[in-house]
Amino acid sequence: MRVECQNCSKLYNIPDERIPKGKKISFPCPACKGRICLDLRSKSEPEDDTSSHSHTSEKMKDEETNPSLPSNEKKIHGDSLKKEILKTLTDLPPMPQILSKAREVMARSHSSFKEIGSVLETDQAIAARVLKLANSAYYGLSGMVSSIQHAAVVLGHEKLGEIITLAGTSNFLGKKLKGYGMGAGDLWRHSLAVAYGSKIIAGRRNPKLANDAFSAGLFHDAGKIILDPYLFENKEVFHEQIKNHQKTLQSAEKKILGFDHAEIASEFCMKWNIPESLSIAIKYHHEPCLSQENELSYILNMANSIAIMTGIGANIDDTLQNQIDKKTMEFLNLQDEDVDHIKIEVYELIEKIVNEIHPD
Repeated sequence: MRVECQNCSKLYNIPDERIPKGKKISFPCPACKGRICLDLRSKSEPEDDTSSHSHTSEKMKDEETNPSLPSNEKKIHGDSLKKEILKTLTDLPPMPQILSKAREVMARSHSSFKEIGSVLETDQAIAARVLKLANSAYYGLSGMVSSIQHAAVVLGHEKLGEIITLAGTSNFLGKKLKGYGMGAGDLWRHSLAVAYGSKIIAGRRNPKLANDAFSAGLFHDAGKIILDPYLFENKEVFHEQIKNHQKTLQSAEKKILGFDHAEIASEFCMKWNIPESLSIAIKYHHEPCLSQENELSYILNMANSIAIMTGIGANIDDTLQNQIDKKTMEFLNLQDEDVDHIKIEVYELIEKIVNEIHPD
């Protein structure tokens, strides 16, 4: 049987004898870790009483919580759906695992460059990308770095940490998102702009936060990767909510799913052992006023708006709906001219490095 992953469009030929007949099955896509769902039951085959009753109950509950969706688009919603997502996505992508281990090693004051290299070299693809980035013109070491340990010695922990984060996220964030209507690389370029924008803003306000701000910027929209297959199932309704009902992207997500990409990203950041301050910032990056004055959430909010203003990786809906939050400007003590300068700096920086640092 020929099967296509709805998330990444990769095709698989599965021998018929390996496919159970007359059942609904799902399994993770080896390429993108999204779920591939197949209904192999006969169209005339009735469901048993238990599943029918369960389906009816879920449908009634969904109609109460999400009445605006057409009947053929009603799915489980809210906390139930969030639990299902958290349950089904139990296998963490290798990127966060490697980043988490590298962070742990680099956080130890007595850690050696050899230890850092040993962690990275457990994933040859990421190790290769780290070397490629370390040798890029952007970091000023073109052709000079021969090993991970050498890169650590020459660049130091801070720059190496930045490169490791970039290398670990490039493929993960480079996917095409059909549900959101984003092409391959769009999310990654936007995330890169937010990461550097966050680092610039943190450097102005609180330099100690610069490294965390950079990491949070890269991860801030990772929830879109997780939610994309679910929104793809309701793609028409999702885009209708945005275009015809003038809803923001996150409010359209909440209307259809019961939660938004920032919430689910925060949940998985905790699973990936990303520091709590970063997961809180990511959760509230659209509404920093709810974060109990988490400084990173305000930095992310401003950097996200600036990245959208540059048009890097953003679609037309984002651009039209984007507005600078005056409360965020007040919190960060930024003036209009500051925002203009940061916008130009981010745009020029991303233009400079986007051809060197890109998903493979």
